[in-house]
Amino acid sequence: MSLKPALAAGALALALAGCGLSPVYSGGAGGAAAASFRNISVAPIPDRSGFLVRQALLDRLGGPVDDARYRLEIELDDQIVAFGVRGDNSAARERRTLRARYRLVDTTTNTVVLDATAGADSGIDRVSSNYAVVAAEATALERLSTELARQIGAKLALFARGR
Repeated sequence: MSLKPALAAGALALALAGCGLSPVYSGGAGGAAAASFRNISVAPIPDRSGFLVRQALLDRLGGPVDDARYRLEIELDDQIVAFGVRGDNSAARERRTLRARYRLVDTTTNTVVLDATAGADSGIDRVSSNYAVVAAEATALERLSTELARQIGAKLALFARGR
């Protein structure tokens, strides 16, 4: 019985090898994606949500070189919408939505080479403690910032690979 899963795994490995798929992040810190990331500077983004997204991107992309060829410009839309009504007319839940429109600008020609969007949202339970609600909103923002950085990083890696 244990031979069938091994054969299936071997067949799957052969099929994937033949289709031309290869890892985007191959080579680790010395790979093509990492080298491309070092040529991207992230412009400052206003507000707390912007600071968190920028820090998450810098963690993901690494520090840029002094004369980075590309500049990543990001505009954020951070919204909290309450919904669900209790008997006392207070909100029972909130949805925090963080959307980003980002542009990758070639600094040598000052042209936009990539224009895209990313977004994520999170649900928050409204409880009787205001402190707990504020803490939940802050935690949601941190998670959403990390998710946006992941999405943007993946798109930048695909862009770098396609060049």
